[in-house]
This record gives sequence, C-alpha cells and structure tokens, in this order.
Amino acid sequence: MIANRSSVAVVVVAAGRGVRAGGDIAKQWQPLGGRRVIDWTCAAFASHPTVGQIVLVVPEGTPQDVLPEGVHCVSGGDSRDASVLSGLQAVDATFDLVLIHDGARPLVEHSLIDAVVAALETADGAAPALAVTDALWRGAQGAVSGTQDRDGLYRAQTPQGFHRTQILAAHRAHQGGAADDVEIARAAGLTVAIVDGAERNLKITTPEDFARAETYLETTMDIRVGNGFDVHRFGAGDHVVLCGIEVPHNRGLQGHSDADVGLHTITDAIYGALAQGDIGQHFPPSDPQWRGMASHVFLEHARDLARDMGFSISNVDCTLICEEPKIGPHALTMRRKVSELLQIPLDRVSVKATTSEQLGFTGRREGIACMATATLIKG
Repeated sequence: MIANRSSVAVVVVAAGRGVRAGGDIAKQWQPLGGRRVIDWTCAAFASHPTVGQIVLVVPEGTPQDVLPEGVHCVSGGDSRDASVLSGLQAVDATFDLVLIHDGARPLVEHSLIDAVVAALETADGAAPALAVTDALWRGAQGAVSGTQDRDGLYRAQTPQGFHRTQILAAHRAHQGGAADDVEIARAAGLTVAIVDGAERNLKITTPEDFARAETYLETTMDIRVGNGFDVHRFGAGDHVVLCGIEVPHNRGLQGHSDADVGLHTITDAIYGALAQGDIGQHFPPSDPQWRGMASHVFLEHARDLARDMGFSISNVDCTLICEEPKIGPHALTMRRKVSELLQIPLDRVSVKATTSEQLGFTGRREGIACMATATLIKG
C-alpha cells in the first residue's frame, strides 16, 4: 500500500455561498443531524486512520470561533479552482497523497476513502463516480429537443485523490475555470481512475437534500454498548483512587497499577463496545512497565482507540459497589475527572454508588467492586 498511517492530506473546499440550498447562511454551515454539515464532513476524514492533515478552505474573514476543531484553515478564492489551489498550497510537503473533497458532502464513508487511496497505487488520480442510469434528454424552451446516449456517462463525486506534487503543479499551470479537479488533472495529462461512488455520498445542493441526508444519518448509525466489571481488595494505605480522584480512607486498594477500580471498569466497557478485549490484553499485568501506572493511561488508550475506529463516546455510567468509603461527597468531582479524560460533556458521565447490604466481600468491607456501561456511536 502507498498509504500508511497519517500519510494522506485532505483539502475540504467550503468557500462557496451555496445559495440554492436556501437559508440565511451557506449550506456547509447549516445544521444537520445535531451538527453542522461541515462538522460531519471534517469528522469523516479526521476519524480515518490514514489522514494526517485536514486543510479547510473557507471564505475570507470567517470568524475563528465557528471553525471546526483540529483543522488548518485558509481563505478561498473567487472560484472553486482558486480555492482548491489555496488549499493545496497549505498542505504540508511531507504528504505524498492528497484528497480534495466538497465541504457539502458530509456523508462520505471510510470505505470510499479507502477505495480512492488504493486506486492511487496505479494511477495519477482517482475519483468516485456513479454510472448514469436514467434516460437523458436535451431541452430547449421548456420542451424536449433531443436525447443523449447515456453509455459511458458518470455522475462525478468527491473525494478526488491525487499525488500531491502532480495535482499542485496542474493547478498552478491551469488558466482558470473548471468543473472539478479531475478536469484540471486531465488537462495536465494525468490519468484518473474511476472508483465506485455511493448514493449516500450526496452533495447538499437544494433544501430537499437536507432531508435526504438526515434519512441516511438515521438509518446508518452504528451504536455499540459495552459493559465492564472489576474488583480490587483493600490493603495498606491512607487513600483509594476512584475514577481518577484520591479519596481519603484508612486503607488503600491493591492492584498491579494504581488499582483505580472505577477507571478500569469504564475502560473495559469501552473495549467491550469495540470488541477489542480488555485491559489485560492491551496492558498485560505480567509486563513490569505497567506496575503502579496511573489508570488514566488505560482510559485514554481506550478513548483514542474508539476514535481511531470511527466512534464517538456518547455516554458512560459507572456504579461503585462498596460499604466504604462514602462516594456521594466525591461523585461530582469524579464525574468531572472522567468527563475531562474522555473529552465528553459532564452531562454524559454518571458516577454513582451502592452498597451490597453487608453481603459478600464488599459487605464485609474487604474491597470495592464496580460495574460500568459505555455507549459508542459511529455516524
């Protein structure tokens, strides 16, 4: 494969006005499924494992506080090709491959990105397209004036992929005016392979397209739920670490790491939702480098793994089971810490406690148990 991890840059073109979509602002900044169109678009590439840089081309003077996080922004030009050139010139020279994508195509999937990148192994450029299946007419003055053979005709889509140096040179040499980057590449003598496009990879153009996109979002969402359970016994010490917070106590918890039963359980819940095993598989207790390790390291690994696999963490619910220490006075602080570590809002984190009515090892005050549930969403 040409593309290794973080070897691909993406130029997202979002400098147009998009007036046909209606509304008081350009279509790429309008809401869609609880986020803005441009947020969906950038997130689709940010979660792809080969993408190392996203350059977002926006209208000159766009306020910083409306820009998506994690992207490098540049101002566009008076035409689409001028905007693309501005974006290409901002791509770091270390990237071999570049994808150019319409900001108003928010539903691009990883499989389509993979197909475009794979095609660049044998071609100068690659672009997705859908074969035209409807009959085609020519018209004049509101009436059919002729027909058009549809054989060999395609509906072009993005992302359109190229070798960075070749497409940059092609844009610099172009005299201006082009329907897309494939036209500019072909004018420079580059070969462009066609890969299968996707109907859901629609470009929002009219008000009706927002409804179509909403329908795709509702029917293709991947929701995962994972559970975690862990136990640690009491031992010598003057505090316990629970959900990243030190809680004063006349005993500590025993474990290979810092024995944070709360974070261990949440971590396992995330791994479970991803079907990626448990903490012991990722951080074997037989490996001395993890002895005494702060448990936030494990949780951050699970969080990042979820993102690498294209998931966002929707919420976590953690229940500590113990007779002592009292959790209630510390629960809000624990929630805030977990919220910070997972980088999700506080109202999506629950930390609560219960006793076992003096039954079992927790009832005998021999240790603490914990159970947790995590919900992950893709799409």
